[in-house]
Amino acid sequence: MRIAHLDFGDRPLFLAPMEDVSDPPFRILCKRYGADMLYTEFISSGGLVYDADDSHRKLDIYEEERPVGIQIFGGEVEQVREATRIVDAVGPDLIDINFGCPVKKVVCQDAGAGILRNLPKMEAITRAVVEEATRPVTVKTRLGWDDGSIRILEVARMLEDCGVQALAVHARTRKQMYKGEARWHWLRRIKEEGGLRIPLIGNGDATTPEKIKAMFDETGVDAVMIGRGAIGNPWIFRDAKRYMATGEVPPPPSWEERLAVVCEHLTLKCEWLGERKGVLEMRRMYGGYFKGFRHASRLRMLIMDETTRQGVLDVLLNFDPNAPDVQVAVPRAVRKAVPAALGATLPTPSRVAERPAALND
Repeated sequence: MRIAHLDFGDRPLFLAPMEDVSDPPFRILCKRYGADMLYTEFISSGGLVYDADDSHRKLDIYEEERPVGIQIFGGEVEQVREATRIVDAVGPDLIDINFGCPVKKVVCQDAGAGILRNLPKMEAITRAVVEEATRPVTVKTRLGWDDGSIRILEVARMLEDCGVQALAVHARTRKQMYKGEARWHWLRRIKEEGGLRIPLIGNGDATTPEKIKAMFDETGVDAVMIGRGAIGNPWIFRDAKRYMATGEVPPPPSWEERLAVVCEHLTLKCEWLGERKGVLEMRRMYGGYFKGFRHASRLRMLIMDETTRQGVLDVLLNFDPNAPDVQVAVPRAVRKAVPAALGATLPTPSRVAERPAALND
């Protein structure tokens, strides 16, 4: 499977762009465990054009995570065009347009899935990005706004005609949000009836190795994009590839491996965002990391009371899932695994340190 010059081999697995999840610390971990393609959190075109610090921070990409795509969203054609110049100057492997985010504050701007109510504007925005970009452009979208407006076959052909190099489809409508089952039969229809020459990337309910393989088998998609199934579970990429190759799901990571990865993730997140914000944003990850272990809810409760990195580490390194009310000495296996994680640091971003010159045009 190829996107322009990028060759991913057979049945690649992509990490979905997820707000407050797909940041550099998490992307680096997912890459380590087998993700073939990574995407940034979605970035506001307005935030880039008006020089918002949070938006520009999301442009940080690192050589060890490539190939990586930067995803942008926006509802104003010229604003998205200008943001594309800014993103292009950073040097991602591709630029992705978000036409799928269902949240109200995005769709009310005609951005994200809101654009599904205005296909001529979707076309205009797509053409503007393709015209400005010097690297491949891809799109992520949904089936339609609601059941009465599913025009994904038409949309797919239109986007290909605009010059898009790959299309990712979350097999739900905007009205569904993330509820109900993803409608994989639409992915099959796009492959069989769409007449596309570009790759189709399937998204929606690919949350386990078994479901990931089933999406490939049942729909014929060229790649699978994993979102919620990866939260607190970067091992899903490794496990899915093993399952597709052997028919066997590997045993889940041990407590010691999970603990080492959580400590590294927390350390990197605090380095990237600052300690307070890093500690707060990590809270959404612990449910996935410790799912299935005894007294995991007790551990999460203890962590939620901590507001510093060291406080969280103290809880993690002195918690025994078999004796949650007793503070115990750190097990020998953990003592050996965790020091490297605690010393983890982010490399220098591969993009230039200064803001791109396009901001001053």
